[in-house]
Amino acid sequence: MGIGIRTVTVSGMKSLVLRGRAVAWFAAALFVTTLLPFNTAAADAPTKIKLLIIEGVSNHDWKHRLELVQKILAQDGTFDVDVSISPSRADDPAWATWRPDFSKYDVVLSGYNNLGGKPGWPVEVQRAFEKFVHDGGGFYVYHEANNSFAEWPEYNQMIGLGWRKKNFGSAIVVRPDESLQIIPGGEGGDTSHGNRADVTVHQLGEHPIHAGLPRAWKAADIEVYRYARGPATNLTVLAYAAEAQTQLQFPIEWTVQYGQGRVFVSTYGHVWADQKDPKGMKCAAFQTIMVRALKWLAKRPADETVPADFPTADAISLRQ
Repeated sequence: MGIGIRTVTVSGMKSLVLRGRAVAWFAAALFVTTLLPFNTAAADAPTKIKLLIIEGVSNHDWKHRLELVQKILAQDGTFDVDVSISPSRADDPAWATWRPDFSKYDVVLSGYNNLGGKPGWPVEVQRAFEKFVHDGGGFYVYHEANNSFAEWPEYNQMIGLGWRKKNFGSAIVVRPDESLQIIPGGEGGDTSHGNRADVTVHQLGEHPIHAGLPRAWKAADIEVYRYARGPATNLTVLAYAAEAQTQLQFPIEWTVQYGQGRVFVSTYGHVWADQKDPKGMKCAAFQTIMVRALKWLAKRPADETVPADFPTADAISLRQ
């Protein structure tokens, strides 16, 4: 009844050999057929986004922040995360060998901040990072990383707006009608911010990172930067909020196109040394937008599902 058995007409011993081969062939075919749907499904499954986090120097509590960010990303499950910790002192001989291989990753997230005379990156690392982003890599500028590297021209092009003196470059104000007012260098003030607060953030325009989200939400414990400054070229403002002291509206989230690469900047996710349980890190808006932004930076489709706990315009929402 099996494959090959009906055609056997030779002696018993020969027929037994043929039957054995037929059975073996049939079993092998059955095994391959059984595995085929599984292998096809595995091949169709999207690969994880390769993400490099850079830390090591900051005026914020980067060690605590790193733990919290890794936990948020692990819960999403989309990311394959590596961490590179730079030396922390300018005279550390380890700088000679600190050479992150950016080419291995889809996105780099950095909270590195050398504001106030802290060490910068070696020139070789700077050039490699410029090439990475320019050639199509994604860059998530985490909170205080937009304070960093005022002395590095290409970094200023990447981030668009940063924590700078008022003569450094342009600032952006969002008018009541949501048009943008460009404040020239020398006008307005240095970059600064007031106390952290729960602030209503408004979408500006439409962007895949915000797909399906409400037009406004209350973000927990954030800083609204007054007069962030820079070249502001190839820049798109995604969201804004009113600043209490000036009553002007300033950007909270923005993106920059740098060559073929994408850059995302925001002031979410503050972690200070005295914050044991940072409220801003538990904010459902921050967590949702960070994950979506990282996917967009990697040029992957962002999940348009709106979490049930995403905040309204009137109340924050904190995750445990």
